[in-house]
Amino acid sequence: MGWQDKIAAKSDKTAGARIQYGALCWRMGDTGVEVLLITSRDTGRWVIPKGWPMAGLAPEAAAAEEAWEEAGVVGVMSPVCLGRYGYQKCLSVSAHIPCAVAVYGLRVARLADKFPEMKERNRQWFAPKEAASLVQERELASLIVAFVPPSEGRPAPISGDGEAETYSKRR
Repeated sequence: MGWQDKIAAKSDKTAGARIQYGALCWRMGDTGVEVLLITSRDTGRWVIPKGWPMAGLAPEAAAAEEAWEEAGVVGVMSPVCLGRYGYQKCLSVSAHIPCAVAVYGLRVARLADKFPEMKERNRQWFAPKEAASLVQERELASLIVAFVPPSEGRPAPISGDGEAETYSKRR
């Protein structure tokens, strides 16, 4: 059994689930940690950037790429998975698939003014408790409330060739 299967098997909600990778985007604000949430394209719910695995990218690098595409985030990704949560992805009015999202912390250096999905989503900073109250997934809310920033981040690998760099260098 591979690690993706083990993540999916840990929760009844995510048994047989498709894996996704998400980014918990954060910064230090005047009063402490702030978490960036974005709206989903279909329902306008508050969510974190997330998406499917990408060929040639490590899980945390795929999460960072989603954070760029969906929220214009440039920063440093931690290679350590913070945890996971499950949800039902709506494909149509009558079709849903269970998804298990492995979440990685991404310290935001800056937010770009222009990014691929800028016309499809809103983004906003929140204190962790407020962010947790706004997301629908209970397990994601628990991850947000429990989040403690690492003392040092590490750049996420960009490709399978062993090279690494910060995402701020890519944008």
